[in-house]
Amino acid sequence: MRRIWRFLANDRYIVPFLLSVVSTAIVTAVLLSIRDNLQIATIALLYLLPVGASAAVWGLWPGIVAALAAFFSLNYFFIPPYGTLMVHQSQDIVALIVFLGLSIIISQLVGRITHNLAMARARESEAIRLYELSFALSKLGREEDILNGLAQHTQETFQADQVEIFTEGEPQPTLTRYPEEPGAALPETNSALVSMQGSQRLLGEIRLWRLEKPLDSAEDRLLRTFASQGVLALERARLTASESRARILEESDRMKSSLLSSVSHELRTPLATIKASVTSLRSDDVPWEADARADLLAAIDEETDHLNQLVGNLLNMSRIEAGALQLKQRWNVLAEIAAGAAKRARLSSQGHRIELDIPEELPLVYVDDVLMEQVFNNLLSNSLKYSPVNSVIQIKARQQDEQTIWVQVNNQGPAVSVSDLEKIFDKFHRVTAADQVTGTGLGLSICKGLVEAHQGRIWAENLEQGFAIRFTLPIHAGGESPRIPSE
Repeated sequence: MRRIWRFLANDRYIVPFLLSVVSTAIVTAVLLSIRDNLQIATIALLYLLPVGASAAVWGLWPGIVAALAAFFSLNYFFIPPYGTLMVHQSQDIVALIVFLGLSIIISQLVGRITHNLAMARARESEAIRLYELSFALSKLGREEDILNGLAQHTQETFQADQVEIFTEGEPQPTLTRYPEEPGAALPETNSALVSMQGSQRLLGEIRLWRLEKPLDSAEDRLLRTFASQGVLALERARLTASESRARILEESDRMKSSLLSSVSHELRTPLATIKASVTSLRSDDVPWEADARADLLAAIDEETDHLNQLVGNLLNMSRIEAGALQLKQRWNVLAEIAAGAAKRARLSSQGHRIELDIPEELPLVYVDDVLMEQVFNNLLSNSLKYSPVNSVIQIKARQQDEQTIWVQVNNQGPAVSVSDLEKIFDKFHRVTAADQVTGTGLGLSICKGLVEAHQGRIWAENLEQGFAIRFTLPIHAGGESPRIPSE
């Protein structure tokens, strides 16, 4: 009895019943004013209006209450004798019974339709919420973003005071809250707790606090569906991260293998030359003449420079990749830097003619002269490898505008395919006649890193007769560029 009384005393339940009775009373008052002008059948049909409306608006049971109220009102006010519930004619009894049955049937039908419509709308709302959640999570790749997005959508969907998502992550568990600071003090016991069960293990759980009212069965089902969507997104992110790590490790292993193979090949040749020259000089069996001794020492000096350049390339590449490259910039004459690299390149050329086309009035450049000379060394070394013997290699520089100088190193080597032009500055990427030349495949990649460290840009182009690599340098990178004093 107490439960029934609490049920009836609750405004959520008693108000619809009262309103259904009031609507029937209003119809009765209207019909009483024109009772003499209406037939019983017409009055009975008009009483079906509050019955159907009550069932449609408030549900089945308010509709049945409206049907009972209409039944007694029809009997009391409109069937003779008026003002009593007594019925003298059998046809009036039949009419009342038919009216009551028809009213209850209409209440049930309208109530069922209303209930089905409400369920359909609830399903539609759930589908929309799930679509919004899955669409939002599909665009996120990091676990942190997925957890934040899941917590926010959960809080907005269920109008929760706070949502917490606890996940077992690496290297330590993660706790995500939304909102981070709830508006009111929350009890220790949460309103709902749903586990996030993955395909192989438990990933975590969702905790939800809602102070106004507990979750109903439909909301609990939707919350579990949210948890499953979160599990799918987390597993997708972790699989993607694992695949990415595996790809990076595979690429790293490939690069290490390529580097070891190239470096070992590059080191073997100069070391063999140095070893043979030193062994010959130390031998007492052969009396070396001055010219022969000078040639051996020159070979040792040349191969030592080669080794020094190789080690410098490796060190600079590691610094560029680690972001630890430090520039020692100062004002320099670009022609002097290029001339120093050209002089060194002529010692190892096979009859190549290296020309410089740099005007004297070119402004000074604010660069690290050691690293910029290495750029020219690598570009010239690349040209020597791929251009024909006795061909021309040219270094050309011009002032492009008030802020930029462009430099071009071109040779008469074969053209490069368009696809290789885009990859030519990648590490270990080799192009034309790659099986006929030596090298680590790092030279152009290092040039790219050094030029970009000077806030410049580098690219490769095919010429009508030959191939060129161009790069730009800013004139005002370190301040106002001074001019070379005229003599």
